[in-house]
Amino acid sequence: MRIPSVAETLGQDSSQRTTSPRTTAQPRVLSRLRTLTPAPAALLLAAFLGPPAPNRAPSGPMAQDSVSAPSTPARDWAADCANNEILVIQHPGSYLRYRLHEINEKGDEVRDQIETPDGSVARLIQHDGKPLTPDEDSAERERLNSLIDSPATFARHIRNDQANKKLGIDLLKLIPDAMLWSYAAGQPQPSETPSVQSADAAPLIVLDFKPNPKWPPPNIPAETLTGLEGRVWIAPQTRRMVRLEANLFHAVNIGWGVVAHIYPGGTVTLHQTSVQTNAGDRRFIVDHIVEQLTLRALLVKTVKQRLVFDAAEFQPILPMTYQQAIKILLVTPLPTH
Repeated sequence: MRIPSVAETLGQDSSQRTTSPRTTAQPRVLSRLRTLTPAPAALLLAAFLGPPAPNRAPSGPMAQDSVSAPSTPARDWAADCANNEILVIQHPGSYLRYRLHEINEKGDEVRDQIETPDGSVARLIQHDGKPLTPDEDSAERERLNSLIDSPATFARHIRNDQANKKLGIDLLKLIPDAMLWSYAAGQPQPSETPSVQSADAAPLIVLDFKPNPKWPPPNIPAETLTGLEGRVWIAPQTRRMVRLEANLFHAVNIGWGVVAHIYPGGTVTLHQTSVQTNAGDRRFIVDHIVEQLTLRALLVKTVKQRLVFDAAEFQPILPMTYQQAIKILLVTPLPTH
């Protein structure tokens, strides 16, 4: 469950992926492959970078004894967590401004991002660890101003984002049955993330997962799940995932190998943290991803994908139009170092 490829990196808004000319000129094969075969992090976490829902009290039978892990089937924890993450995607309205630092095959970029009811907008503020040149800043300003003047262009980004969110919801519904779930040794376990630990005031439930050999993937994106195994850490009071470690332990053929062949050895590590909202409650959001994957695309090209994603400096904000958000981004001084 590309905070971020992930189907467009963990459900990241397509408007985030088009913040500079560098991010739009993807090789055709790689672009096509990402559309058909989201990376493993996307399969588990699509749309987590959209505005998540505030934490809610646990419901159902597990609420009676949320920390007594062995008394509850491991799959029940996984299903409850997946259902809560669907609510994260279908958020009721919670908006943040934060910094996105992403390293991928296109380089090292930092963006200033604002979430709005219309969708997220972002301004490129650093490239390869350096401030933007005057020409780079001018191109970024031109791009953002063109979005203000063209709601139809921005609407296309949002349609793509909605498709990613639907993919995320569909995959989350599959995960409880696509995997075999078991408890890791020693339950519950202390949280290694102080912000999450203080927010939930409880140790974490830790589950191991591996593919269910009796589960038939219903579509092409779901086929990647058949080669994925790992461990997930769940906050018991909110049923939110706070950490995930997964690896592709054997090769996976997508579309009988015609669409892609994913080589074994790929890994995904993800952290999710709890932050304050403008309403005074808290919400979970992805703040760290490391993803490495090697695949052969469309029987033509072997591609190594590496993503490092960090989100920080979260600030709760009031809802605004995407045009208002862009204007705020444009008047914010760029970092000088």
